[in-house]
Parts: sequence; structure tokens; C-alpha cells
Amino acid sequence: MTGWLLLLSLLILGGVLSTLGDRLGSRVGKARLSLFGLRPRQTAVVITVLTGSLISALSLGLMLLVSRQLRVGLFELNDLEARLRSSRSDLKGSRKAQRKAREQLEEARADEIKARKILADAQARASKLRSTLQPLQEQTRRLEAERRRLSQDVRNRDAEIQRTDDELNAVRERISSGEAELQLLEENLLALRRGDVAISSGQPLATVTLKLDRPDQARQVIDQVLREANLQAFQKVLPGQSPDRQIILVPRQDIERLEKAIRKPGTWVVLLRSAANVLRGESVVYAFPDVRPNVAITVAGETLAKTALASQETKPEEVRNRVNLLLASTLAEVRRRGSLSQGLQFDANAVNRLAQQLTERRGGRVELEAVALRRSETADPIAIELRPSKPLRPASTFQDDIQ
Repeated sequence: MTGWLLLLSLLILGGVLSTLGDRLGSRVGKARLSLFGLRPRQTAVVITVLTGSLISALSLGLMLLVSRQLRVGLFELNDLEARLRSSRSDLKGSRKAQRKAREQLEEARADEIKARKILADAQARASKLRSTLQPLQEQTRRLEAERRRLSQDVRNRDAEIQRTDDELNAVRERISSGEAELQLLEENLLALRRGDVAISSGQPLATVTLKLDRPDQARQVIDQVLREANLQAFQKVLPGQSPDRQIILVPRQDIERLEKAIRKPGTWVVLLRSAANVLRGESVVYAFPDVRPNVAITVAGETLAKTALASQETKPEEVRNRVNLLLASTLAEVRRRGSLSQGLQFDANAVNRLAQQLTERRGGRVELEAVALRRSETADPIAIELRPSKPLRPASTFQDDIQ
């Protein structure tokens, strides 16, 4: 409807403007007006041309003003055609992608159908395998239980072998210690044949546990240790005489090495040991220093060594041998840890009572252990207690069990 109104308006406007232009041209011609030096007739033609141009301009302006489609078609037609071509190209691409997506969807549906079929086959095989594996699993569990039982038996046997090896090693250490002691006794015997031995080889002359506040105190501490060792040596080698001279001789390089060691941070145990057997009345005692870090050797309640009495070991001699073996193993253990103790401290009456109880028992395997009674450091004596790992049952209880 709007187009028809626009067309009608243009026709009316053109007719009105044409009439006005014609009348204007006629009047200009009758009036014989002249513009720009033109003849009246030429002036009338110019007026008529201008009037026609004005009609065209007004018509076009009115159409552009009223019709948005005309404005768009006149000024944006090329852009619209370019966008239209691009849209058509995009539409073709979209349709092509849509076709490709449909093809992929069809392929996916086909793959899904295949997968469902494969899954159904796998489920069927899994069900069949479950029914087949169930008896195998039962057999596997039985075999696993048997394997655990056998492994436990093997571990028990290995533990028994390990205990036997430990006891054998302890016996070997005891033998080695006995051989060393025998050699020392032989050397002392030779020395005794030559005279009265006051100090034996390796015997400690002085033992000091120290921790320096300043490194420059090392020489002062060493002098103190030497004085103490000299006093001890004097009392043993030259009893009754006044210790008015130095009879302890220590190599200078050993003193320097000792001083260098105790200058280091930490707590140290310093010993001066006799380098050889010294007879009573001799005037010189050769010694050498032994320095070790002061460490905790035992703590209260710590088990240091163990041994086991078989059920058939009830004779007093067998029990005594086991107790001696446990003591030897304990001494070897604390020495291995660095203890300077020459022996063990224990209640002999309690050990005798324990041996009596072990002798009077009626069968049954018993484990004995040596337990530290207190914390001991490098130079401290080692106090222990021998006791069974489990309380011993009285003989009457075993008899009642047998009955």
C-alpha cells in the first residue's frame, strides 16, 4: 500500500511541478526576461530545464526520504549482494557440514551397535569365565593358606637357625676372648717368672669422661689425666714411696693425637693403658692413650642378649652352660657397642635361684634374656638382670598338665 501511495504522490508532485514550470517558462518568455546575458527564449529554456531538474530532484529526494528500501537498494546494494553471496556460501558450507555430521552420526550409531554387540559378547564370556574361575579361586585360596602355613614354618625354622647361629657366634666370640685371655695369662705367667707383675699389659691406669667448654682446655685436661695415671702407677709399682716424679711415659705423637681428638665438639672418654707388663719396683711405665666418644651403651629395660633352653635341657650343667653363654653374649654385645666395662654387674644369688628354677622345671622350651637395669655410657659399669622372657610355671603345674 505504501508503494502505491508513494507512486501517486510522485505523479501528483510531478504534475504540479510541471505545470508550475510551464507557467513560469511562459511568463519568462512573455516577459522577455534575460538571465546571465542570454536571450529571452534561451532564458525560458533554462528555466524549463531547471524546473525539470528540480522535479527529478524532489521526486528522488521524496522517494529516498519516504522509502527505506529505496535508500538501502540505492546506497547499500553492493554490500547487500556481497553479504548475500557470503551467506549463500556459508549456507552451502553449513549444509555440507550438516551432511558430514549426519554421516558421522550414522557411523557413530553403527559403531554403537557394534560396541553393544561386543559388550554383550564380553558379558557373556565374563559370565562363563566367572563360572569357570570360581572353583579355581577356591583352589587358589586353599593353596594360599597352605603357602602361608609353610611360610610361617619356614620363618620359624629360620628364626631357630638364626638363634642357633647367634649362639654359635657368641660361643666363637667367647672362645676368641678365652684365647686372648689365655695368651694374656701366658704372657703374665712369663712375667711372673721374671718377677712380681704390678700392672698387666693393656690395664687402664686412668679413665676420664670429659667435655671441653673451650678447645684451649685440652692440654690442661690431658695433664690432669697424666697426673692421675702417674699416681695410680706409682701406688702399684712403687708402693710406699712418695709420687714425686713422673714414671708414666707417653709418646709425644700420641699426646698430640689425643689433644686433636678431644678438641672436637662432643663428650669423650679418655683412657691411659699400660703398653706392657710392669713389675713391682720398676721405674718406668710405658702407656698409650685411648679416646672414644661417650655414647649410651644401654638403656633401662633394654634386652641385650637372648638364649633358649630346649625342653630336654634340665640338667644343672646344661643350665649353667646356657647361663654362662648368655652372660658371655651380653658382655660381647656391650663391648661391641663400645663399652669399656671389664665385666658385668648382676645379682649372683638371683642368678643361682633362676638356675635352680630352670633345673627343676618339667620340660618346655624356655627363652632367657639379659636385660639392662639402668642407662650406662661408655665408661660406666653394665648392670644386668637375667630373667625368662615369660614367667616360669611351677613343676606342679606341669605335673597336673601331664595327668
